[in-house]
Amino acid sequence: MGSLEREDLDRDPLVQFATWRTAAAEVGVREPDAMTLATSDGEGSPSARMVLLRGADERGFTWHTNRSSLKGRDLAVNPRGALVFHWEVLERQVRTAGPVEPLDDEESSAYFSGRSRASQLSAWASPQGQLLEDRQQLETAVARIGEQHRGEVPLPPFWGGYRLRPDWIEFWQGRRDRMHDRFVYLRDGGSWRIERLAP
Repeated sequence: MGSLEREDLDRDPLVQFATWRTAAAEVGVREPDAMTLATSDGEGSPSARMVLLRGADERGFTWHTNRSSLKGRDLAVNPRGALVFHWEVLERQVRTAGPVEPLDDEESSAYFSGRSRASQLSAWASPQGQLLEDRQQLETAVARIGEQHRGEVPLPPFWGGYRLRPDWIEFWQGRRDRMHDRFVYLRDGGSWRIERLAP
């Protein structure tokens, strides 16, 4: 598809990420914000799933979820994670890892209030990842929550955002000959150092 040289990279990896994420959206990637989130429990057993990016700035990468879910439980005992973005049509991948912290209720509420009412009710009703007897159990819970909150739906106490603060960020550009270009940004005091990696 192309090549990636050091001079192509912005000195700030979050600016570089924004450039690549915008390019993915412009070529029609259906979910340019889809990312694999990997966590592990207190014993180091890994788990991975797809989630949606909800923000990326100098503080890191954010997403929102039920804190009682497996990922939430993992992060409560082992507050580190890894993310992977893959935009196949551009033959590009971004990887990063670092400590993860929960967002405060103010920031979580600001995001939650912008969700559709249906999504808000679903967040309240779903015991994410737990066993269900049938779908009707969910439908009943949504109807009950809707009756309880006819107006504004408040932030559930078990739901909120997380932010991963990257220790490093890697940018991978695929090449047809498999001699891919890989660059990693490494924290170096208050700035970033860029190094090339073998494919």
